[in-house]
Amino acid sequence: MLEIFNIETFYGETQALFGPSLTVGESEVVALLGPNGAGKTTSIRSILGLSPPRTGRIRFDGSDITNMPTHQISRLGIGWVPDDRRIFPMLSGWRNLALGARRTRFRAWSREEMCEIFPALEHLMRRDCETMSGGELQMVAISRALLGSPGIVLFDEPSQGLAPKIVQDVLKTVRRMKSEGIASLIVEQNALAALEVSDRVYVMDRGRIAHEGKSQELLDNAGLRRRLIGM
Repeated sequence: MLEIFNIETFYGETQALFGPSLTVGESEVVALLGPNGAGKTTSIRSILGLSPPRTGRIRFDGSDITNMPTHQISRLGIGWVPDDRRIFPMLSGWRNLALGARRTRFRAWSREEMCEIFPALEHLMRRDCETMSGGELQMVAISRALLGSPGIVLFDEPSQGLAPKIVQDVLKTVRRMKSEGIASLIVEQNALAALEVSDRVYVMDRGRIAHEGKSQELLDNAGLRRRLIGM
């Protein structure tokens, strides 16, 4: 589904990624963990073409997307839930969702299904997004990504600033997506939540992959977990 090979990404002359490689299989949930500044968000930006790598390759669904413009990458079926949500505040919830709606070769979702996943949406959608809470905006952001008919969704800190109930709703959505054949790559500071919902995990440190393996193994090995992610 998604394959990253030895990418090196820079901000100006400052190198942020030093050759990480990772894969996400069809319907697989993969966690990408590590301290602040480890290169997790840069990895997502590289996949999306927002910070294209200078070297290495990125493939999605059989296509090389390394130097592809971001809008074309999105149209292939890569969804994104950014950490700052990037919702248009002056537009209504429905209008924000409409802007993200598109068809790809992957499963199509409807607004009715979004309201089934997040029941509160039905009562929010006519409001301008500037009046919504952080949790409500996250529901809009995730729904917008799903309405883009993704084969994979990239989550950047999806639980950041959310109440525990909303975090559980987000995790439930990731499980629902998996059951529907949609893969996820989750960058998350809430490492335990990410490990509980994911199949495999990569841990980054200073722009490199420091560990990869099954999520359950890291959950079960407290010593390794403390060494890698301090928990």
